[in-house]
Amino acid sequence: MTHICRVAYVYGMVQGVGFRYNTQVKATALGLNGYARNLDDGSVEVLACGEPPQVEALIDWLKQGGPRSARVDRVLVEPGGEQALQGFTIRY
Repeated sequence: MTHICRVAYVYGMVQGVGFRYNTQVKATALGLNGYARNLDDGSVEVLACGEPPQVEALIDWLKQGGPRSARVDRVLVEPGGEQALQGFTIRY
């Protein structure tokens, strides 16, 4: 299968609620590489790279609201350029 990368911008109540950590756990379970980081506008940027079905599964999970403590209002998804990343990290 082809390796793909997608960048998702997640808006809502997604900072200070364990969103990045829970995203890291979910992405790691799916075997994805990438990162989650808070942005200054209160959103979270998620880069996910891997097999298309796993990347789509993470994006679906984000759109469904992520962890229970979060409230997701909307998710914007864009293609992400090929990234040479190992594992899924939280960036600060």
